[in-house]
Amino acid sequence: MKGRVIKSTGSWYHCQLEDGQMVNARAIGKFRLKGLKVTNPFAVGDYVELEIEPGHETAIIKELYDRENYIIRKSPRHPAKNHIIASNLDQMIIMATVESPRTSTGFIDRLLVVGEMHHIPCIIVFNKKDVYTEKGFEKLEYFQAGYAVAGYQSLVISSLDEADISEIKALLKDKTTLFAGHSGVGKSTLINQLIPGVEISTNEISSTHSKGMHTTTFAEMHEMEKGTFIVDTPGIKELEVINLEPEEVCHYFPEMKARITDCKFNNCLHENEPKCAIKYAVLDDEIAEFRFDNYLNILQNVKDKNYWQRGE
Repeated sequence: MKGRVIKSTGSWYHCQLEDGQMVNARAIGKFRLKGLKVTNPFAVGDYVELEIEPGHETAIIKELYDRENYIIRKSPRHPAKNHIIASNLDQMIIMATVESPRTSTGFIDRLLVVGEMHHIPCIIVFNKKDVYTEKGFEKLEYFQAGYAVAGYQSLVISSLDEADISEIKALLKDKTTLFAGHSGVGKSTLINQLIPGVEISTNEISSTHSKGMHTTTFAEMHEMEKGTFIVDTPGIKELEVINLEPEEVCHYFPEMKARITDCKFNNCLHENEPKCAIKYAVLDDEIAEFRFDNYLNILQNVKDKNYWQRGE
């Protein structure tokens, strides 16, 4: 019988069957994933083939079905391996705040690049509009304009506003959505509003560093209504873009990808090359300067990482 991984607790996986029933399952033996060195053979969102253990109410995972997509990150405990956060996603909501705490656009853009790499549509949700200062709203307007040029939808909400909650619910209906963002941006509070009774723990903002304190420790899927799933992820402090070559980075910035054929050189990395269409577009305010700066940072990170991996 077919099930979907809802939650992982070490060697056991909580799986939802097609009829909605839940069963605890475990794997016997090693599952090797083609081309992936990962710490977790199964991730939240995976579809698996299960077999009930004779005389028990538990099941054995017999097979992992092909993933449509997945979000992956470096394992914090095993640098040589990766960790799959979640799979089979219809979209990703990137939650951010311009104040209390401040989310850097660099972090947002890394998530957007990961979404583009794995063909996962992204929506940016700026939370906590009820606490922003005038300066905060000015920053917000600037960021939204830059992301609109890149083709991304962004919303400004308060997780305590019923009208905003209704708008988010409409975006989620009949989809599996991964919620991602720093700790403290209000993911857990919003999910508690979307799914009354789920009771995801929340914490106050650290007064010392104005950062959110980590509350979620593993990814977990919650069913908002039949056919509508939310994947809550751990508060991610940093996200390293992996499995990417320097010349590929600009392909995952949509507003840059549309212009790369206009550059003088086919192998232009848009750094110091002459007659670069991307740099001209930045000067003409056709590409947001903060997006271009974040591109250069990601590009340098990728170049540095590949340099050390190849032992050059």
